[in-house]
Amino acid sequence: FNSLNHDMTLPEFKFIWYMEYSHRMWGRVVGLAYILPAAYFWHRGYLSRPLKGCVLALCGLVCFQGLLGWYMVKSGLEEKPDSYDIPRVSQYRLAAHLGSALVLYSASLWTGLSLLLPRHKLPETKQLLRLRQYAHGTTALIFLTALSGAFVAGLDAGLVYNSFPKMGERWIPDDLLAFTPVLRNIFENPTTVQFDHRILGIASVTAVTALYLFSRKIPLPQRTRMAVTSLLAVACLQ
Repeated sequence: FNSLNHDMTLPEFKFIWYMEYSHRMWGRVVGLAYILPAAYFWHRGYLSRPLKGCVLALCGLVCFQGLLGWYMVKSGLEEKPDSYDIPRVSQYRLAAHLGSALVLYSASLWTGLSLLLPRHKLPETKQLLRLRQYAHGTTALIFLTALSGAFVAGLDAGLVYNSFPKMGERWIPDDLLAFTPVLRNIFENPTTVQFDHRILGIASVTAVTALYLFSRKIPLPQRTRMAVTSLLAVACLQ
């Protein structure tokens, strides 16, 4: 209020307060929705030994995610007497919080689908191995793109340029490497952060499209074919 939102009214403050409160409560509900059934299944002996390891790892990730969220919010409330920047959470902690959430979500989904859907026994051909490698590489690229989005959000980098595909009147902005040392630009220069996010987004869509086209050349089960097609559809929608 002292640094930025001088004209904020009490109802406006209540709105953002309830958004934050709902997010925290929802996170705690998610934790309970996971931990309580897991404890029940463990107690009743429904879990195999390997599955117990997965359950403990996911439980640890749930707790770590909450701790990381607190650590992130804390960075936006710290006094910075030497800084004239507007109050905001650390983009590094925001990216860590988002990355941890993506890992937790993916691991939960992978564990659940592994139990619900039996794994297809396919011949390990060279094409199938290459498809799996491409899929893993595409996954890593999408994950990196999402993390770069957290840096865009943390720095309000989306407000710097609002034209596409050019940034302003140029393909490559003049202030792309304005910070020193050069490495700082990747994480702290809003122009560079937005530029990187654009490039990674285009690369992700290209990789997903290439994965889909390559999969069309390989005889795959219906479920796998549906998954690849859905991936392309969601990438275009995104």
